[in-house]
Amino acid sequence: MSRSLSAEPDLPEDADEPPVQGAGATITPYRDGPLIVRGDFRLVDQDGAEIDPGRNTIALCRCGKSGIKPFCDGTHKRSGFSAPSASSRPRPAQIIREAGRPEA
Repeated sequence: MSRSLSAEPDLPEDADEPPVQGAGATITPYRDGPLIVRGDFRLVDQDGAEIDPGRNTIALCRCGKSGIKPFCDGTHKRSGFSAPSASSRPRPAQIIREAGRPEA
């Protein structure tokens, strides 16, 4: 069973840029805004039920205040949500096991 959007999500002005062909999906975190997903993707809920986004480019809520979650409705602008576009710190180092030695 799939769900459809009842309202159009709030997309940034440049969100309609075409996706890179053959590259699958591109996910772009917008500064102080949503995650823009472009391209070939499948959106499912935690139970595996497909969510029909109704388009090839969607905005996913990052602020947690949207009325049409998981989609963005622009509430981040009124709520004062703040987040960078890029990671604010490096990813944690991976633990590499040496042959025959357990992780510390």
